[in-house]
Amino acid sequence: MKAFKKILVPVDFSACSNEAMQTAVDLAGRYDATICLLHVHDVGAHALPVGYQLPNPGQIEHVMASHGEQLERTRKELEASGGRNLSTQLLRGVPASEIVAFAKESAADLIVMGTHGRTGLEHVIVGSVAERVVRRASCPVLVVRTPA
Repeated sequence: MKAFKKILVPVDFSACSNEAMQTAVDLAGRYDATICLLHVHDVGAHALPVGYQLPNPGQIEHVMASHGEQLERTRKELEASGGRNLSTQLLRGVPASEIVAFAKESAADLIVMGTHGRTGLEHVIVGSVAERVVRRASCPVLVVRTPA
């Protein structure tokens, strides 16, 4: 089996991504790999209701700063629970596209990500970031489902 040296973990601060982070820490320990926690702020390409105002650049920067702080807290918590060789990256864009592009640019050997397991109409409307990453990534993707 290929030895993984760079593991990318997309983080959305949910229970699903927490489960994926713990799996990545376990794998990183076995392979002496580094872990990069990546959060992508979704720019939201959604239909907007009449009268809705898009956030201004100052608001976007405020949200990005807040997400950066949350990502850093997540890194510290993971480090406290045994994670090592951790780094973080904060991006803005369409999550699946940014994850795939960053994995390629950073030469990640493996992507470990959680899934919400949406089905039916919710899956059709919201879609699955994990599914899109699996289809487009140039490296292996391990999808971790949160236990029921």
